[in-house]
Amino acid sequence: MISNKLSATILLTCAIGLLPLSALANSNPEQVIISSGKQQAQLQTNIGVFEENVEIIHGQRKIFADRLEVHRREDLGENKQLLVATGSPAIFQERQTDGSLLKASANEVRYDVANRLLTIKGNAEISQAGQKISAQEILYDMEKQLISAQKANEKGKRVRTVLLPVEKEQDGTKEP
Repeated sequence: MISNKLSATILLTCAIGLLPLSALANSNPEQVIISSGKQQAQLQTNIGVFEENVEIIHGQRKIFADRLEVHRREDLGENKQLLVATGSPAIFQERQTDGSLLKASANEVRYDVANRLLTIKGNAEISQAGQKISAQEILYDMEKQLISAQKANEKGKRVRTVLLPVEKEQDGTKEP
């Protein structure tokens, strides 16, 4: 029993060690907080695995998934982290500076923390401010605010964008 508690303590310590020190400081708005029902760390490969109702919070961003892998390697840049979330679907949300909510969902959500690059694959959808894009794969460069979508290789599949009119309030009345 004592060895199980010791093993659990070591495992948790190692999993926390996969996150940068800023993830442990409450005063840092760029901290990464991961909550899940189960977690484990693969020490040799430097990968943390989180499962069961996973929630990630990073500043104004949230990711919800069934499973998350946190890869930490020197070649990943300053923050050295790649988050790979999978689910049916995995969901990414980010509150924009104008107050609108950008929401993305797919079978797989990859978030490169250092490069602020989001890649969503498999039944990918992204929506914001009356615009919705559906594709096999969507890339979102957060720094440049650039979205790029790609169709599936299957014949007849295409990228689809739906534009909805944004309602404006003027003198207390709404206009389409």
